[in-house]
Amino acid sequence: MDLFRKTRAAALTAVCAAILAGNASAGFAQDANPGAAPATPAAPEAQAPAAETPRDPAAVVAKVGDRTITEQQLTIAQEEFAGELAQIPPQQKRGVLVDALVNMELLAQAAREAGLDKGPAFESRLEFLTLQALRNAYVEENVVNSVTPEELQKAYQDVVVGEFKPEEQVRARHILVETKEAAQKVIADLKGGADFIELAKQSKDPSGQNGGDLGYFGRGQMVPPFEQAAFALQPGATTEQPVESQFGWHVIRVEEKRMSEPPAMAEVETQLRQYVLRQKFEAVMADLRGKYPVEIVGGPASEAAPTASPAGGPEGAAPAQGGAPAAEPPAGETGTDAQPQN
Repeated sequence: MDLFRKTRAAALTAVCAAILAGNASAGFAQDANPGAAPATPAAPEAQAPAAETPRDPAAVVAKVGDRTITEQQLTIAQEEFAGELAQIPPQQKRGVLVDALVNMELLAQAAREAGLDKGPAFESRLEFLTLQALRNAYVEENVVNSVTPEELQKAYQDVVVGEFKPEEQVRARHILVETKEAAQKVIADLKGGADFIELAKQSKDPSGQNGGDLGYFGRGQMVPPFEQAAFALQPGATTEQPVESQFGWHVIRVEEKRMSEPPAMAEVETQLRQYVLRQKFEAVMADLRGKYPVEIVGGPASEAAPTASPAGGPEGAAPAQGGAPAAEPPAGETGTDAQPQN
């Protein structure tokens, strides 16, 4: 795309956004007018959002000349302008959408009168937009809406549970102080019967406010001296000597040990759905390429552009809602992924 086309596309996007923004700001015009009569406060029960009843898609919401705007068009516009509408208060969205569609219809009628809906350039653009709409409809019907709970469960078992490799984890608490002498005093106090959780309040690590609890962690998640000391302890044991790291001096107590487990399906469902979507999309595209001959004019087929993904990007690009789950996803149960911080 050359500079002119990029500039034109950006300008059109800005105009559409401005139309929505202008319609939204219009609702504040009365409040901005110092001479306007104050609005009567609504009763509390009137302010509570009521459940919206289903609307007839064919119902007319506005008329512009001899053309009408329907609820169905409003629904489509709501989907298309979802990003712009995110910043508009819910009670204003419908009015903003109606105004935006009215403005679009006014501009469309003016374009028709000017003959801008005629000619090969417009017909080519219209054909391309139709192509996009048909692609989206087919993918939604045959890919997105076809994912079943059984397919998600199978992907979970195959990709997450089947490839998961358990590792040893410990749940530990620590107290971080500036000097070795301070750490030795903490150890002495603990031997004298002091409560670890109470002493942790003097820790310079934020975890001290939680009794020094670092949650569960595996190997490679903490700095080496801390990790070696923690994994060498048995549950219930405390380090006999202070442990030094670049953050200071630690006194560590191990609460529990366990083998890690794969994350629950609910934790990775978004990634699993995207993984299944990608597989189904690739299968659909392979089937269609076998059904309809494809010839790349001007070069061998190997130089063709990569197959588009369900999100509309090139194959292999990051999915719109997260990538496929890793063969060994994180357990997602540790209290912290960070090293002990000062």
